[in-house]
Amino acid sequence: METQPDYITQNKHAWNLRTGVHKDSAFYDLEAFKQGKSSLNALELEALGDVTGKKLLHLQCHFGQDTLSWARLGAKATGVDLSDAAIELAEQLNQELGLDAEFVCCNVYDLPQHLQGEYDIVFTSYGTIGWLPNLDKWAEVVNHFLKPGGTFFIAEFHPAIWMFDNNFSHIQYPYFNTGGPIIEESTGTYTDRDAPIQYTEYSWNHALSEVMTALLQQRLQLVEFKELPYSYYNCFANMEQGNDGYWRIKGMDEKLPMMYSLKMMKDL
Repeated sequence: METQPDYITQNKHAWNLRTGVHKDSAFYDLEAFKQGKSSLNALELEALGDVTGKKLLHLQCHFGQDTLSWARLGAKATGVDLSDAAIELAEQLNQELGLDAEFVCCNVYDLPQHLQGEYDIVFTSYGTIGWLPNLDKWAEVVNHFLKPGGTFFIAEFHPAIWMFDNNFSHIQYPYFNTGGPIIEESTGTYTDRDAPIQYTEYSWNHALSEVMTALLQQRLQLVEFKELPYSYYNCFANMEQGNDGYWRIKGMDEKLPMMYSLKMMKDL
């Protein structure tokens, strides 16, 4: 049996530990979600519009809140994640809420060996591609599952913010993907920085040009590109919430791009 690259094994372990903390966090607010609150944001809702009856594939879905939110909106949704703890929780939520989403546990590169069919929409969002070393391989998977005329959408944290140290006091990491992973010994998680978990994580920074080129090389057509000076989430250190409800780094005001999105379509 082929052994997985160490970064997959290590990151899977990290996300299994994180899932145990995240499911009980105010950040994910699972009880409100169970009562009907959507986990989706304006950026993706406006970009994808009415998803009723559409087949939607959600890559790197964590424990499935967004996948299930799309299902609530009428999509035939399938979520994928490498964390078995996350997928187990996603399946429990799907059953508890009486929804018809499906979930697959595997690393995203291996998905063609675990899932068949074509999808109207391939979706991924917020903190996903940084765990992947090779975006060309990722874009091939996107294209593999996207039907002709289908839409790919990514909402993601802007690569400019990954250049900073954890306290946003100085530039620590390169903007560009240097090939080698950023290896960090981490404690806690973004929902609780004092959570009693420790793990090694492997990540890669991806410039906007790298993301776009990987997708364009799959002959996906760019429909819309947005950059936003705020975050929907309080998931970094030293953040403050504005009157609009969005989060920014203290002292940065709107000088720093914090999120971006790409909407692309596959030719018929």
